Amino acid sequence: MARITLGIGTSHGPMLSIAPEIWPERVKADRANPKHFYKGKTYTFDELVSLRKAENLAEQCTADVCRERHARCQRAILKLGDVFEASKPDIAVVVGNDQMEVFTSEHIPALAVFWGEFVEGIPRTPEFLAKLPPGIASAEADRTPTEYTQYPTLPALGRHIIERAIHDGFDVTQLTRLTAGEIGSNAVPHAWGFVYRRIMRDKVVPHVPVFVNTFYPPNQPPASRCFNFGRTIGRAIASWSSDRTVAVIASGGLTHWVLDEPFDQIVIEAFKKGDAATLSTIPDEMFQAGTSEIKNWITVSGIMAETRLKMNLVDYVPCYRSEAGTGNAMAFAHWK
Repeated sequence: MARITLGIGTSHGPMLSIAPEIWPERVKADRANPKHFYKGKTYTFDELVSLRKAENLAEQCTADVCRERHARCQRAILKLGDVFEASKPDIAVVVGNDQMEVFTSEHIPALAVFWGEFVEGIPRTPEFLAKLPPGIASAEADRTPTEYTQYPTLPALGRHIIERAIHDGFDVTQLTRLTAGEIGSNAVPHAWGFVYRRIMRDKVVPHVPVFVNTFYPPNQPPASRCFNFGRTIGRAIASWSSDRTVAVIASGGLTHWVLDEPFDQIVIEAFKKGDAATLSTIPDEMFQAGTSEIKNWITVSGIMAETRLKMNLVDYVPCYRSEAGTGNAMAFAHWK
């Protein structure tokens, strides 16, 4: 039977993939956004500045602080890559969310599993990169290959997970090809591309991509559903009749585009303890916008509940880019 021998959780935000000197460029988009999600409510940029004035967040985004935190993130990513390499898993299951790279507003499944022959890695065109917001285009090098690539997948395990999920009452969408989504570029979704390039270091093992709709209402699965879906995936892996070692990887998170460090600490402690009750009772309004990607970690935490592996936090790095608290809280962990 297949054995889960490693779990990994990694942030994948563009601030990891651009120089800290470019972080302030992202503030232009922050100021233009009229609806920032924070603690279950929405605010304008100026409202957040006023609301969080006592936190002195301007001190958290000076040039020196940004450089130090960016360096910490790079060390943590290097550590996770080393852990993955040393573990030498035969195969992997990678849990992430799509941001209109594959799907469109006309079709967004709540849960989906890929069981096609390969995932296509297609380099971004200059025309596509020119349309991206400030600071995003330069991050694409960490998410897409420099030349056309066919990343190996594992149709047999993908189908087995789908069949187990259906048996357990999860109506999952099946995918055999990743098409061009609403953003108009047929390339590997960044949640997986970052893992391929930075964690697997372009040595991608046969794997199964699992999609969780964390972003888009009205069919976002709640945290409890994500955790239980993870348990089903864990049971499917354990019952798969193949003597292989498996790494399971969560891509995304933690709180962003507005940081909430106390909330991050709640979920990190729950991951460490395998505390399904805490994770399952957090109100869903807390999981909106970028922060919703924590549900990818919750899904993997459910998978880990089917093992004896325990979470080890490599680092938690709050990367602020404005006095409004915008930015990305980065987290890096492994279960061993």
